[in-house]
Order: sequence, then C-alpha cells, then structure tokens
Amino acid sequence: MALTQRTRGQRAACRRPTGVLTRGEYVISLMRHGGKNAALFTGFPIILVLLDIPPMLPVLDGVVMELQDCALPLLMEVIPTDKVEVGFKDIDAAILVGSMPRKEGMERKDLLKANVAIFKTQGAALDKFAKKTVKVVVVGNPANTNCLIASKSAPSIPKENFSCLTRLDHNRASSQVAMRCGVSSDKVKNVIIWGNHSSTQYPDVHHAKVTVSGAEKPAYDAVKDEAWLRGDFISTVQLRGAAVIKARKLSSAMSAAKAICDHVRDIWFGTKEGEFISMGVYAAGNSYGIPEDLIYSFPIEIKNQTWKMVDGLPINDFSRGKMDATAAELVEERDTALDFLSQ
Repeated sequence: MALTQRTRGQRAACRRPTGVLTRGEYVISLMRHGGKNAALFTGFPIILVLLDIPPMLPVLDGVVMELQDCALPLLMEVIPTDKVEVGFKDIDAAILVGSMPRKEGMERKDLLKANVAIFKTQGAALDKFAKKTVKVVVVGNPANTNCLIASKSAPSIPKENFSCLTRLDHNRASSQVAMRCGVSSDKVKNVIIWGNHSSTQYPDVHHAKVTVSGAEKPAYDAVKDEAWLRGDFISTVQLRGAAVIKARKLSSAMSAAKAICDHVRDIWFGTKEGEFISMGVYAAGNSYGIPEDLIYSFPIEIKNQTWKMVDGLPINDFSRGKMDATAAELVEERDTALDFLSQ
C-alpha cells in the first residue's frame, strides 16, 4: 500500500495509502487493524489506493465494498486502480504486498528473476510518481532482496526510506517467549530478528527483557531453558510461516497485517523509550560486520520518522555464526538478483 497527503475542500489533510495486492483477505485484515483500531496512522484520515493487475480489478471492487461496509472512521476513500501513475502519485507511504510466490518445481533463480522484474517496475514507478519523502515497506517475498531491488530502481528516493517487514518474525518471537514465561506479549521487549526474512533468520533474545511479577529480567533468566532458546525457539520462529500454511492451507494474513501496522506506526510515531524493534533496512554503516549493500534486519530505534540502528550490542560466538549465515544467504540472493537487474 501507499499513502499520499491530500486535501479536498474542507477535508483535513489525508494520508493516502496505495496497496499492491495479491489477496483481498490480506488487505481487509490490514485495514481492519489500521482503520478500526487507528493502528496504522493514528489521528490521520487516510485515502487508500489499491493497485493491482487488470484481471484483478473485479476482485478489488469487492474489496472496496468490504472496506466501505466496515465503516472505518479513518478511511475516507478507497480507490482501486491498475495504473501505477494513479497508484503511486504523490504518496506518503507505500506498502508493497504483492510478489511472485514460489511455485512447485520452480528454481530459486527463476523466482528471483520474476521478482526482480516486478520490483524494478515498482521502484521505477515510485521514483517517477511518489513523493521523495515516501516511506516504502516491502512485504512480498523474498522481502529483503525485493526491497533492495526496489531501492536501486528508485535512485532519487533515499535508501533509508526503504525497509522490509521482519516485524511479523519479531512479533512471533516475542509471543513465543511470552507464552513460555506465562506472561502477556507486552511484557516482552527487545527481541531481535537478524538478517533475512527466511528460514535462515536469527531470532535473538540475548538482549531481550521480560517482566515477570512486576520485575524486569533478562529473557534467559526468565525462560530458564537455554536449550529451548537455542533450539526449538529459533526453529519455531524460523518455520512459523510454513507451519501456518500447512495448518490453514493459506499463508499468514491477520498476523501479517498486524505486523505491517506495527511497522508503519513505529515509522510514523517512533519506538518507545528504551525499546527497539526489528526491521529490514539498508546495512550501510552497521557496526556488526554485515556486508553493506544488503537489506538486513537489525535492531532499530525510530524517532522523528528516522530510524537508527542500535549499535554496540555484544555478540557472542553463537549469535555471530547465526548472523553470518543469514547474511551469506542474502549476499547470494543479492548477487543473483543484481545479475538479472543488469540484463
């Protein structure tokens, strides 16, 4: 999706979201969270522009009716379109949901090639039609590399304005720790997702805190099970998306929509004092030895709509190995994708 600030007559200035969609269910879940609960743009009415390919326009008409029938107080207008000049015109934020999913028998390089074409086109459209201050969130997988391609295809938009969604993984990790400790998820803070939004990601709780019975403790002390934290906890978070698909025969929709709202809300309104979240961002200048020309998930603090990596966290040998492994996968993805981009 994407947002544009626009004034009509006496109407207050609106943020205008544009959606690049593949599933109506996904967008309805997103707007239910963002519109009803004011989680997406608290205090701002929004004009939503839904962008998809021409064959999907009848489906978008149904999505528009569903959103209208939700009577969401912050949703001022919904505009379905198949034209990038409409979808990306003067937008404040773009949430790029759609991508080519991996099909049975598809080689990984073929998946990357298809998505390079998609995100090269979207990046060029953003470069041409969007505000230069636009905030771009890439959700469609492989999200990190798709985000990098979109950024490289939009040279007039700062690289810092591009991010990819690892907040769903972050929320999954927080929830797993909370359930293990018998507390609500808001009692867990500062988990980290390092690296790629893939099965190589590294959910790290070495710097996390858990509030138990009113006392804040390091996560390792609260959980009291190092084997679980270094084993099943990591694999559960890494493979959670596949587990959801196996169980419901569909990929995550409600939890992904909630994570998008969390991600965008924090971009606009900042992170809480003393807390950081996970976000895939451009790796330039990082203090953790990660190759710089990547979109890599780091611990992030946000203030005044500007993100900053949390630097200087101590990294042990176990974490170092996990962080380097997911970086190696991203380097391989990047190199393959850039070969296609140059063709």
